[in-house]
Parts: sequence; C-alpha cells; structure tokens
Amino acid sequence: MSEFDRSLIEAYWQRFLDSLPDTMDKPTVYDADAFGDNPALADELSALVVEGVKTATCGDLWYYEAKDLPLPYVGEWWIVLDGSGRPVAVTETTEVEIRRYDEVDAAFAFEEGEGDRSLAYWREAHKRYFSRTLPAIGREFSEDMPLVCVRFQVAYR
Repeated sequence: MSEFDRSLIEAYWQRFLDSLPDTMDKPTVYDADAFGDNPALADELSALVVEGVKTATCGDLWYYEAKDLPLPYVGEWWIVLDGSGRPVAVTETTEVEIRRYDEVDAAFAFEEGEGDRSLAYWREAHKRYFSRTLPAIGREFSEDMPLVCVRFQVAYR
C-alpha cells in the first residue's frame, strides 16, 4: 500500500465503519490494493466490482510464495482501489480455494465478470495476464499452475 495515499484509504475505511450498525462488531484489519498490473486494468476491474458484476478474482499462488505474502482468507476485508489508487469499494472475502488454472470452471469465470463472462474469454485473458506477469518472479504460464481463487461480496461502495 505504500504507493497509495494512506490517508485517503483510511478515511474511506472510516466512512465504511461509520455506515455499519452500532450493534455490529466493527472490523479492525483490512488490506487495500488494486486489481491487475496497470492502472487501466485496475480501473476496468474496479468498475466491475462497483457495478456488482465482479464477485470473484484469482491470483497465482507462485506470486504469494515468491513475495512471502499471506493468502487471502474468509472474512478478510479489502478496500478495492481504482487505477489512481482511490478507494471505490470495500469487499469481504467469502471463499478461498486453490485450483489449477485448468480446473477453473465456467461458474467461477462468470463471477469474475470480465469480457463476455465465458470460460473461453477467462482462459484467454488470464493466460495473457499470467504470461505477462509471471516472468517477474522467474515463472512461466502453464495450464496446471496453481491459482488462489477468491469469491467476495461488496459490503460498501
């Protein structure tokens, strides 16, 4: 989160907390980040979240391992950022599953909300994405690569 305006993110988080009922236990931990690997993709995907179209995402497990990052977990709160680093939504993770790329099904592809929402589109778009991003961690795309598949619900926008 260092490249983003922390005060803007914290103010957005506080507005989310203020929107919750007083009787609810308020979450105290969250992450904030943008989808994709460039501002245009982050804008496109964050807009799909705001519209309620995108309710799932995935990343390659190798990246988490290479960067020594914790995996997403059920109940995790995440502030979705657009391509400029502005917060646009708060999500709560509802499911996390490790699947191979070639095991991703049409239902998950549809929930990712991208393109025509078909499995064929999902496979082609994600093959291009992973082929572009994996070399940075010394890996190459493969059909059996492990993915961290996450489903979420929008809690605030």
